[in-house]
Amino acid sequence: MFRKLVAIVALCLVLAACSASGSGLGSVSGSGSRSVAGHGDGSGRPSDSSPRELTVFAAASLNAAFPEISRKLFEPRHPGVKVRFSFEGSSSLAEKILAGAPADVFASANKKNMEKVGEAALSPAEFTKNTLRLIVPRGNPAGVSDLASANAAKLVVCAPQVPCGAVTAKVAEQFGLSLSPVSQEQSVTDVRTKVESGEADAGLAYFTDALLAGEKVEVVDVGGIVDIGTAYMLAALSDAPNVHGAKDFVEAVMSPEGQEILARYGFGSSGSVAGK
Repeated sequence: MFRKLVAIVALCLVLAACSASGSGLGSVSGSGSRSVAGHGDGSGRPSDSSPRELTVFAAASLNAAFPEISRKLFEPRHPGVKVRFSFEGSSSLAEKILAGAPADVFASANKKNMEKVGEAALSPAEFTKNTLRLIVPRGNPAGVSDLASANAAKLVVCAPQVPCGAVTAKVAEQFGLSLSPVSQEQSVTDVRTKVESGEADAGLAYFTDALLAGEKVEVVDVGGIVDIGTAYMLAALSDAPNVHGAKDFVEAVMSPEGQEILARYGFGSSGSVAGK
């Protein structure tokens, strides 16, 4: 009898120990589950902290082509990212970059202003070309027939410090003229606008601007002018708030699809001259 009693007591002790052990495991497991669940929403995805904007500083002459490249090639790959463009004369944009203005991409209408920003530009590359045309208001009321007659009329050109002004100086030198414009504009779009409105009798503007003006202007054929152009440079910026977006935008412009869009607006590839 005594042996049976000892055996029963021993069995009870074993069962009690097992029960306590099982209860402890269950408590730890439950506590662990609550702790893991409390650290997220269970989706397994990290929060998206990527920049939601991309700022592009671009030469004024790109004000039609670049938005189309953005809509068709960049934005579909970056949903939710708002692209903000600042279209001005390249020299003004370069000065803003040097002054610390936040931007992700810089597209200059010449090499000089890209070189001006120095190391702020990451691996700048030529991406297209443009050339000048002599444009007049529709109907050519002043009867402009060449550069000499344009110079004798109310001629508007770009200021010397902006790329289209530098090309204008090359044109004047090649044709042996000392130009006497009634105004010098800070961007080529301002030249085009004054000719479109009839405020000016003639203007020297990019071929791309002549195309954008459509029937509002006429192009006066000047032999040899199409051989004088400017190379456009493009780069992501070293202090870009949206580094990955900047690189992707540059790739979109450089892609065959991007080059095709530029060509439709009258820009020449890096191996040709626009409008020839």
